[in-house]
Amino acid sequence: MRPLSLRLRLMLLGGATILLVMALSVTMLAVLFDRHVQRVAVSDLRDRALVLLSVIEPGTPPQMRDQPRNPSWQLPFSGHYWQVWLGDQPLRSRSLWDVTLPVPADAPPPGEGRVLQLDGPGDQRLLALDQQVLIGQGATASPIRLIVAEDMEDSAQARAAFLRDLVPWLAGLAALLLAASFVQVTLGLRPLAQVGAHLRGLAQGRRRRLGDDLPSEVAPLARQLDHLLDDRDRELDRARHRAGDLAHGFKTPLQALLGDAEALRDLGRTEQADSIEHVVTVMRRHVDRELARARIRTDAAQARAHPAPIVARLVQVLRRTPAGAGLDWQVDLPQAVALRIDPDDLTEALGALLENAARHAQSRVWVGMRADDDRTAVIIRDDGPGVPDAELARLAQRGVRLDQGGDGQGIGLAIVTDIAEAAGGRLELINMLPGLAAELHLPRHPD
Repeated sequence: MRPLSLRLRLMLLGGATILLVMALSVTMLAVLFDRHVQRVAVSDLRDRALVLLSVIEPGTPPQMRDQPRNPSWQLPFSGHYWQVWLGDQPLRSRSLWDVTLPVPADAPPPGEGRVLQLDGPGDQRLLALDQQVLIGQGATASPIRLIVAEDMEDSAQARAAFLRDLVPWLAGLAALLLAASFVQVTLGLRPLAQVGAHLRGLAQGRRRRLGDDLPSEVAPLARQLDHLLDDRDRELDRARHRAGDLAHGFKTPLQALLGDAEALRDLGRTEQADSIEHVVTVMRRHVDRELARARIRTDAAQARAHPAPIVARLVQVLRRTPAGAGLDWQVDLPQAVALRIDPDDLTEALGALLENAARHAQSRVWVGMRADDDRTAVIIRDDGPGVPDAELARLAQRGVRLDQGGDGQGIGLAIVTDIAEAAGGRLELINMLPGLAAELHLPRHPD
């Protein structure tokens, strides 16, 4: 399963955090609004309790000379109620009709009040203020308990209206924060894009190392990668030198074996001499190939070569050879094109292909070029007999060594293949009927 990108991860995390904060904000604002509404309602209930006390006259027991004239206390089940205990029996507002509010048996201390939530008539939920006061003076003062209540439906409707007004604003704020989070993530990840650009420049040969011109957060990573590249280059250099030393070490013993084979032939032991020469030839072929591979540059990303002047020099040399002297050499290469390969490696690869074409051509060798995306194919075509299709298919198979091919192939094509692969390219052989086309596909230099 492919992991999510850093940008998507940060955006999801930031979006989830913003939405969570918005949800918590809505909840907290709703709670604060409810508390504010309740404080306002309790303050209104205290004012109503004072109005109710104003119609109670001191006495033994105290008397209510008349009920308050508030219309909301006169309309049955209006949602605004009062209940007073002047003795054992409670007096109720006309709005309660025949309903008695269910209140706790114990009254609050005189001079204090408490806020209650009670069940009212018609399944109403009431917010009530329960108070006990003393009417009169001194020892003749009489305690009076009174409750003033109102329906909480008005508070619920006010809360719903508040949330309806609040949610669009919070949604707009959330959208603004999400946009700001996107900008923040984009700007924060820009240094990683800079690292990617440096890596592309490294792969395309425009940079030798990532360098230190990066933000401090990613600079240690860049330095570690540069150290790894330095270690790799040193290790490759040592391996190439060891391979070259080993191959050179074999050349002298092989030359001595050829001398022994010649001595055996002089003694008349032709069969043994031929066997030794065959073995030595095979071994020298392997040694020559390893020497050529040891010379291949492994830092092709930093290399640059122009194929046009290289082909011109090689053709000039081949015109003076017996195989190339009588051929019509047609070269059509633009001078400005540069390939991402070491010039010596390109010279060796093109030399092998041109020499092979001169050896098999009947009368003409054509050299051209074709651009394919970020690569360029140098095409060398002759008008010779070509290669049998069965052999060509076998040579194109993955893992088959070209130096085991048919007549005249030797190790030249194997060396060209090694050079092309080391530079990030490939060698492709195509039967043209007549002739054979060798296409050397190599990365094009950005310059």
